[in-house]
Amino acid sequence: MAEQESLEFGKADFVLLDNVTMEDFMANLKLRFECGRIYTYIGEVVVSVNPYKNMDLYGKEMIEYYRGRELYERPPHLYAIADAAYKAMKRRAKDTCIVISGESGAGKTEASKYIMQYIAAITNPTQRAENVLLKSNCVLEAFGNAKTNRNDNSSRFGKYMDINFDFKGDPTGGHINNYLLEKSRVLKQQTGERNFHSFYQLLLGAPDALLSSYYLQRDPTLYIFTSEGANNNFVINDKASYKLVVDSMKVIGFSPNEVDSVYRVLASILHLGNMSFAMDDDTVIIENEDLVSHIAHLTSCDIEAVKKTLLYRTVAAGGGEIIEKGHSVKEAAYAKEACAKAFYERLFCWIVGRINSVIEVKNYDVRIHGKNTVIGVLDIYGFEIFDNNSFEQFCINYCNEKLQQLFIELILRQEQDEYQREGIEWQHIEYFNNQIIVDLVEQSHKGIIAILDEACLTVGDVTDTIFLESMNSKLCRHPHYTSRKLSPTDKSMAFNRDFRIKHYAGNVTYSVEGFLDKNKDTLFQDFKRLMYNSKDPVLRDMWPDGKMSISEVTKRPLTAATLFKNSMILLVENLACKEPYYVRCIKPNDQKSPVLFDDCRCLHQVEYLGLMENVRVRRAGFAYRQPYERFLLRYKMTCEYTWPNHLMDSDMEATRALIEQHDFQEDVAYGYTKVFIRTPQTLFSLEQERAQLIPIIVLLIQKVWRGTLARWRFRRLKSIYKIMSFYKCYKVRSHLMEIVRRFENVREMEDYGKSVEWPEPPAVLEQFQEICKNLHRRWRARKIVKNIPPSQMLQIQCKVCAMEALQDLRKDIGYNRTWRQNYLACEAENPGGAAHFQKSLQALQKKDGHSCVIFSCHIRKITCFYKCKDRGLVITDRHIYRLEPKKEYKVLKSVPLRMVTGLSVTRGPDQLVVLHLQKNNDMAFCLHHTELVNESRVGELVGALMNYFKS
Repeated sequence: MAEQESLEFGKADFVLLDNVTMEDFMANLKLRFECGRIYTYIGEVVVSVNPYKNMDLYGKEMIEYYRGRELYERPPHLYAIADAAYKAMKRRAKDTCIVISGESGAGKTEASKYIMQYIAAITNPTQRAENVLLKSNCVLEAFGNAKTNRNDNSSRFGKYMDINFDFKGDPTGGHINNYLLEKSRVLKQQTGERNFHSFYQLLLGAPDALLSSYYLQRDPTLYIFTSEGANNNFVINDKASYKLVVDSMKVIGFSPNEVDSVYRVLASILHLGNMSFAMDDDTVIIENEDLVSHIAHLTSCDIEAVKKTLLYRTVAAGGGEIIEKGHSVKEAAYAKEACAKAFYERLFCWIVGRINSVIEVKNYDVRIHGKNTVIGVLDIYGFEIFDNNSFEQFCINYCNEKLQQLFIELILRQEQDEYQREGIEWQHIEYFNNQIIVDLVEQSHKGIIAILDEACLTVGDVTDTIFLESMNSKLCRHPHYTSRKLSPTDKSMAFNRDFRIKHYAGNVTYSVEGFLDKNKDTLFQDFKRLMYNSKDPVLRDMWPDGKMSISEVTKRPLTAATLFKNSMILLVENLACKEPYYVRCIKPNDQKSPVLFDDCRCLHQVEYLGLMENVRVRRAGFAYRQPYERFLLRYKMTCEYTWPNHLMDSDMEATRALIEQHDFQEDVAYGYTKVFIRTPQTLFSLEQERAQLIPIIVLLIQKVWRGTLARWRFRRLKSIYKIMSFYKCYKVRSHLMEIVRRFENVREMEDYGKSVEWPEPPAVLEQFQEICKNLHRRWRARKIVKNIPPSQMLQIQCKVCAMEALQDLRKDIGYNRTWRQNYLACEAENPGGAAHFQKSLQALQKKDGHSCVIFSCHIRKITCFYKCKDRGLVITDRHIYRLEPKKEYKVLKSVPLRMVTGLSVTRGPDQLVVLHLQKNNDMAFCLHHTELVNESRVGELVGALMNYFKS
């Protein structure tokens, strides 16, 4: 059931009408049309009224609105029927098809476009096949559609598209079948109509240089085949359409040479139309021979061969003899026109085949890709009644009879069969079964097509009139056939020309003129051989039958009517094996007005489309039916015994309990698998109660779901913290084990593990690892210190003090050499002066009472007169002495050690030292060597003083 709309828009489903009468049906259809609701359901059939204006019913937002929804959850729309077909195909792996029917101008082509766009949007958008199918619509419309008096963009061919899907529901390819192109339109059109769009697009949209190369001028009135429709108003811009078609052909995969060949064929057809013949004595000549050279150049054929084919016919005589027979003017004109029609038909079929070669499923393996399912979309010409109806209208209307028969079989008959299967008592609904009309046309030996073929095969001068006489004699008693001879008083038909068939959609009068020629569809073999021998590979591909020799014996080809009948039978068989979905299109008026609703015009279409019968059969006393499981799924919340789930033996018993609680048992019947509801009011009551309960249920679901989410989050967090705890323990253990592994042999190492790299610690162990590093350093220092002799401990302590004080301030402070500290007492440092220094030092010890020498060394002092003087420096534990080496180390200056407040050194390689004393009486000097050695003693001086003051 469709979503409930406001009553101001009428009923969204005709099945829900209060009274099933034609008046109520038409009133509801008109109301919805005037309110802008152009789609209405009859169960699962969509009735579409052409709005003749752009409507805001399509696009990405609307696609998302209908995507994945059930048919009854949203207002009626083409997207809903397309989604239902796609879901049925995907869920049940069943082939489906969408049959779009209605008369010319009812909007079938536009409906097929929207359905294709929806399928493309809800499936994988990267698929090339889907894009090619969409682009192919533009190309096929250009070459297969034309303006008629009923429709500005009328399909003059039948189109059936298969879209293949893999098991995931993504498109894998497709195939297009075309039926009965109205090729006679190439030659002549009725007043007010045009030829195929492609001719006008070429003449009005192609660049000047391209037209010149095709020997064409930008004026459709100059060409016989396009002059009739040149001045007819047309809403489509032919110039813009030409560019769009060329771009689409490139996207599909046509090469530039192929596109050029296509338009060369069109140009050749236009030149053929302007060609005329005349008699010169006893010979037929071509009056405008320049056109021969144009056609020869455009088709890449020899000029003489083209001329000969137009004027002569090659006939194989007995004994292998070949005779050239010249045409009469009439025969030449007939052959030229037959060639033009065949040219266009083969071009169109080649374009369809070229598109199929791109989109067809390639290398599909069921074992790898799964079951291949199909959605078919049928967009075929609608029922037509013109002032002059010929062979094409006869075939088109026969096609619609076949589709109506399929509709009757699959919708009306199956609907009634459902009641019998379910064991429901109901009143049989009468409907018109048009099988009798189908048999009138296609029955073997007795049908119109059989009689037409018989006339075509009869030897001798058989005319259309003789064919009509044959039908009159064989079909005179058929209730759906008549002619002027059989109904002499009916002056709407002409003697020896017209016959009438009472179709399901109305009575149509056909003129037999041209029936035989169009059915024979004779094309001389010479033209086929000419095109096959062309240097253009595209033309050769279009005419494969030109390969046969003139003397080769072949079977008589099937007639056009028989070929069409066979294709229709195959099409119906193909559709019958799929699950069908229907779109029934209605034309609201003949003026193409968006506001006019012609009641009589629409009533006629509603009658012949069998929509009322569909409503009656759909209801059959029951407006709604649904499998028990689905019914409970939708309405179980309205009954305490079925909510949230029933405990009964079957869904049927649960449904019965639900119905009885609402006291609807008098309005319901129970089938074997489905429940049937008689009146819409019962359904509305259930829907209303359901709508009232939905907010309460939603709140309950939200509450339960939020609680579920909270518990789920709690359990998840608990699990996370548990995992984190174990993981942290694991990381800690792993790290400690790694440290143990790396440092287990450091006792035996020469550097006691200094070179061992510490592993990267987890965050929790960073502080712990720093402590471990300090412990290791202290242990390593202790191990090193234990191995140092007591005699070297003093200088080790001094070096450590120097390192602490200077750090990185100086590049070299002498860590790697032995520090003697008392250099003046060393004979190697102070040869000849060490003895004098010892005497002077003993005298100072007696005088000042120092216990040890902290540091002694030669220095160089700069006086206030900028003169350098060599002196001796001695630092004891009590004083600092400056001595004169040249006077046996006589004391020049003495400063108590406690007066020292600081010491400064430079960063450079020099050995300048400043001892800061109290009262700013500083001492500045450079440490000096008696011999030239690259040795710095600044660090030694700093270390000795620092060690002394620390201790």
